[in-house]
Amino acid sequence: MTAFLMLTLAFAVQGTFETRAQIANTFARLAEIQRAQLELEELLRLQIDEENSLRGYSLTRDQFYVTEYELAAAGYTAQQNTIRKILEAQRLRWPLRLLRDYAALQKSWRAQVARPLIRHPRQRLVELDKRNKLFADYEAESGAAIRDALAVTDAQLVRAAQVQLDRSAYLRAYWLVAFGLLAILFNVYRSRLNRELEQERNITEILQQAFRSESVPLPHCEVGSAYLSATNHIAVGGDVFDVYRLSETRALVLIADISGKGVDAAVLTAFIKFMVRAIALRCSDPAGILAEFDVALSKAVANPYLFVSMFVGVLDTETFALEYGSAGHDCAYVRRRNGVEQLAVTGPVLGVMNEPFGSRKIQLAAGDTLVLTTDGLSEIRNRAGEPLGAGTLALIESAGPRAQQLADDLVKQAKARGGRRLRDDLAILAIRVLETEPDRA
Repeated sequence: MTAFLMLTLAFAVQGTFETRAQIANTFARLAEIQRAQLELEELLRLQIDEENSLRGYSLTRDQFYVTEYELAAAGYTAQQNTIRKILEAQRLRWPLRLLRDYAALQKSWRAQVARPLIRHPRQRLVELDKRNKLFADYEAESGAAIRDALAVTDAQLVRAAQVQLDRSAYLRAYWLVAFGLLAILFNVYRSRLNRELEQERNITEILQQAFRSESVPLPHCEVGSAYLSATNHIAVGGDVFDVYRLSETRALVLIADISGKGVDAAVLTAFIKFMVRAIALRCSDPAGILAEFDVALSKAVANPYLFVSMFVGVLDTETFALEYGSAGHDCAYVRRRNGVEQLAVTGPVLGVMNEPFGSRKIQLAAGDTLVLTTDGLSEIRNRAGEPLGAGTLALIESAGPRAQQLADDLVKQAKARGGRRLRDDLAILAIRVLETEPDRA
C-alpha cells in the first residue's frame, strides 16, 4: 500500500510539474506576443513621425525636418527588425507575412514619395500628395491587420492559459480528495503561500500610501478634501491632489487629472506628486514648475496618448497671495462672499504640445475658499445624460461654509446626480482662509 501511494504520489508530482511547465511556456509566449504588440505601436508611431517630418519639410523647407525624418526612418527599420525576430521566434507566419507587406509598402513610400520630395521639394507636389494619401491608406490597413492578427493570437494564448490553469486547479482538487495523507504537505505549501501573500499585501499598502493624495495643515487656513475613484475595487485612480509646505510661509497647492483611470493611471500619481514637489522646492514660479514637469513627463512616460491637466499654486500663508499656473485645468475656483469665480487657464495640457506656460496672481481674503476639483465633477451626468457644466459654480456656492463640509457636500451632490456611479475619478481640494484663529478646544 505504501509503495502504491508513493508511486501514485510520484505520478501526481510529475503531472504537476508538466502542467506548470506548460503554463510557464504559455505565459512566456503570451509575454512575447504582448511585447510584439507594444513594439508594433511604437513602429506605427515612428511611421507617423516620418510622415510628419516630411510634411514639415514640404511646408517650411527647413533642413531640421529632414534630419528628423532620417532619425525616424532609422528607428523604424530597427523597430521592424525587432518585431520580425519576435514573430519568427513564435512561428507566427500570417502576422510575419503582414509585417513584410507593411515593410514593403513603407519602402515604396520612401522611394516614390519621400525621396522625390526631399530632392525636389517644389516639384510635383500635387502628384506626390496623392501618392502619399494612397500609401497612408494602405499602410493604415496593413497596420490594423497586423494589430488584429496579434490580438487574435493574444486571445488564443489567454484562453489556453486559462484552460491550463483550470486543469491544474481540477487536478490539485482531485489529488487532495483522493489522498488525504498529502494534506500536511499541502498545508505547509498553503502556509508559505499565505506568508508570501501577506508580504505582497504589505508592499501594496505601502505603494498605495505613495499613490494617495495628501494634504497638510496650513497656518490660518483650514483644508478639506475628498476623493472618489471611478474604479470600484481600488481606492486610487488617475486624479491626484497635494498640499505641501515649502517653507514656514509658503505652501505648494496641486491638483492634476491624468487621462484614463484605474491602476494604470494611478501608477503615475506618485510620480506627479513627488516630481512636482521636487521641482517646487527649487523653483517658486508656477509657470516654471509646469514647464519643467512637462519635460520630465515626456521623458519618463513613453505613451504618446497620455496627457495631464494640472493646477499648480504657491500660496503665501501670511499675505494669502496665490500665484498659480493652470495647464489646461479649468476646474479651479475661488468662492468669495459675493459669489464664485472660475480661475483662468494659463497654458496647454501637459504632454500634448510644446507651448509656453503662464502664471497669474490673485489675492485671497478672510473667508475666501480656493476650490480645486477634477473634471469628474463638472462632467458628472444626470439620468438624461446632461453634464453639470456651468452648474458647478452654483453647486460650489451653495455648499457648506467649512472646507471639509464643502468637499463632502460636493461629493454628495455628485453621487446624487450621477446615480452613485462615476464615469471618471473625482478629486476635490478646498482651502479656506480663516477669519480668526481656529478653536483648539
